[in-house]
Amino acid sequence: METAEAENPPLKIRWSGRTDVGRFRKNNEDAFLALTFDSREIRYLGAEGESCMGEADFVFAVSDGMGGARAGEVASKIAVEQITRLMPASFELGAQRLDAGFADVIEEIFLHSHDAMTELSRHYEECAGMGATLSLCWFMPGWMGFGHVGDSRIYYLPARGGMQQVSHDHSHVGWLQREGKITEREARSHPRRNVLNQVLGGKTIKIEPQVGRVGCQPGDRFLICSDGLSDGLWDRRIEEMARDGLDARALTDYAVAESGRDNTTALLIEVA
Repeated sequence: METAEAENPPLKIRWSGRTDVGRFRKNNEDAFLALTFDSREIRYLGAEGESCMGEADFVFAVSDGMGGARAGEVASKIAVEQITRLMPASFELGAQRLDAGFADVIEEIFLHSHDAMTELSRHYEECAGMGATLSLCWFMPGWMGFGHVGDSRIYYLPARGGMQQVSHDHSHVGWLQREGKITEREARSHPRRNVLNQVLGGKTIKIEPQVGRVGCQPGDRFLICSDGLSDGLWDRRIEEMARDGLDARALTDYAVAESGRDNTTALLIEVA
């Protein structure tokens, strides 16, 4: 006689991450993070893997740093490292308590990152102008909660239905495209496409991170990427490759070959 657990095995999560310096930059100012945590500890994960979602939550994030000298590299590392400070204490939120506090946890991570970069910029000349984007996905049973600032992106590829960009590019050009005033082609060639009105650190005085959640079903996929990927690939091609296989290297290699003007990072996640 089969048990209920055998009939309904816990969902698994699979992931693949890859970052590439590109063809023209000397430093890679992108960073990505994969970790799992429960109420006791955090464990960092490799660039690729598979695990069970029954006993722990998972967090994946991509950050694109900016600033003089090597400040961009430092900024992106600050953004992903701040995530580890609050996650274990928030494990007990669970899916049934999403409304009670998951958004507060995500917002606090973004605010701490912003404050840390702003302080470094203020006190150290080599860190002047330091800033970073941050796109974060928190997977728990049945849900993916996300937070976002900047123009890195979070795409949702449901098992049934077309790809959706759930994050909003924090730029005027991004707003124009969301409102249907310009096309994807026009957005990619717009002279102000890289001008952001919100980043962590930088010249942003007050950040207002986008926070939301998406229900997860078996077969759903998610892609977190820096703007180097979306610069090299049209959305249609991104969807084709993201559905074809769980291979972040294939995405970054293709984008670098097509453009390569910027650091390029992709993190693909599947609920299996």
